[in-house]
Amino acid sequence: MTDHAYQEYEFASPSESHMHMHFMPHVFAFAGDLRAHTRVLDVGCGNGFLCGEFLKRGCKVVGIDLSTQGIQIARRSYPTGRFELLEANPDILERLDEEPFDLVISSEVVEHLYQPRNWAKCCYTALKRGGRFICTTPYHGYFKNLLISLFGTWDTHANPLWDGGHIKLWSKHTLTRLLTEVGFENLRFRGVGRMPGLWMTMIVKAEKPQ
Repeated sequence: MTDHAYQEYEFASPSESHMHMHFMPHVFAFAGDLRAHTRVLDVGCGNGFLCGEFLKRGCKVVGIDLSTQGIQIARRSYPTGRFELLEANPDILERLDEEPFDLVISSEVVEHLYQPRNWAKCCYTALKRGGRFICTTPYHGYFKNLLISLFGTWDTHANPLWDGGHIKLWSKHTLTRLLTEVGFENLRFRGVGRMPGLWMTMIVKAEKPQ
């Protein structure tokens, strides 16, 4: 999520994406007990749909994104949340003028980024000590990649003609390296959608040390 490389996603409505139905129940399972006023930051909030679900549960929510349309829709749809047109940088708390958050989430974002380490550092520094991070990204592993190759479907699976599409394909191993590099610990993964090894997406929960 950097200004110079961002391709406007062009959100048209406040509706959920086709992926929310798959990962959202697991996101809330990983989030655990959400007390009233739990402070949540959504990094790459899009049209704010997931933020709205946290707001329904009594959380205090801030969302950031580089999509002008997404932020406009989020502000209209969820007036009790805060939504800002900002990129994911390690100085995010200063830019927002906010205290560290209890929970940071980022769904289906990291696969779009040229500089994922900035995103990871942003999510880490935005958390309070002992805070929890949850992210989702399309799953890629040896067996799934092999089947995609055997069936010759890479051109549709990772279509290079999709402006602003997926530019990095993450496995459990590579995502673990990215998150542990910046200091996250106690990582726990869960595959979602389809059968094991062919999951649509994966969810990881991680913690910032006390």
